[in-house]
Amino acid sequence: MTTSPTGLGEPRGPWFVSPELNPADRPGYGVPEAAPRGGGAGAWRRGLLAALAVVALSTASGGLAGGYVASRDPAQGKVAASPPSSPGGASGVPADLVNAAAQALPGVVSVQVGTGSGMAGGSGFAVDDGQHIITNDHILDAGGSGGVTGSAAGGNGTGVTVVGPDGRRLPAQVVGRDPGSDIAVLRVSRSAGLRPLPLAQPKSTRVGEPVLAVGSPLGLSGTVTAGIVSALDRQVRLGHAGRQSAVQTDASINPGNSGGPLVNARGEVIGVNTAIATLEGSGSIGIGFAIPIQRAEQVADRLIRRGG
Repeated sequence: MTTSPTGLGEPRGPWFVSPELNPADRPGYGVPEAAPRGGGAGAWRRGLLAALAVVALSTASGGLAGGYVASRDPAQGKVAASPPSSPGGASGVPADLVNAAAQALPGVVSVQVGTGSGMAGGSGFAVDDGQHIITNDHILDAGGSGGVTGSAAGGNGTGVTVVGPDGRRLPAQVVGRDPGSDIAVLRVSRSAGLRPLPLAQPKSTRVGEPVLAVGSPLGLSGTVTAGIVSALDRQVRLGHAGRQSAVQTDASINPGNSGGPLVNARGEVIGVNTAIATLEGSGSIGIGFAIPIQRAEQVADRLIRRGG
């Protein structure tokens, strides 16, 4: 008998590896690598890098046509001023972020995958009126579904289900998967009525602008956390394709946020939340990574053309 994740869960998923680290130095899966003791400043730096290599990927956890636009900003490193936002209430939350959350939440779902012994989960979001949903491929890996597409069932006979913002549980078809980019596309019935989220225009994202991470961290659906874009074109190793550029954010991303959208103050998706860096197995420390939406859009479009 399977159970749905309803609360705290275990971090699991693929690794984020600092580009400065040799892959051979990567610690074992799920086991935080302790920092070396002693040895002066050099040992301390090595310990810090090793600790940063530990990732709790948000797993206990498609797309429209668009060209690939690498997030390479020649002005990287220069903080761009964000437009002033309207004042918020006593909490200090800008009103534009409140509006962005209201726009994003109706299109965000929880993704649940049967593992044979329970359920693994993540997040996803609708991108078109055909009810295609972008999510992370590693969420489906948790269910052992391998490369199987075109079915709601994983390779072990268990299913993929999405839970809509209204609480309805809907069987989902796996349209396509791309482990290299860590992007997968699901589809649900048009009767689901999910609101497609608008996607940000290429090169419109700026360092320092406010963002929201939306998803189901630790099984808590409809959760929104706020932060800023910390960096663009951050080179990290995500998925199975080696090093690739990512959007770095300090918005809290936790297990279960994987596959959910990172949205700007206009409610436009700028990235797909995928990983966090941790220190010695701790939770989110304000260093999270999202796949740029232009890359995710390109991959999702290809998967939809191929899989329907």
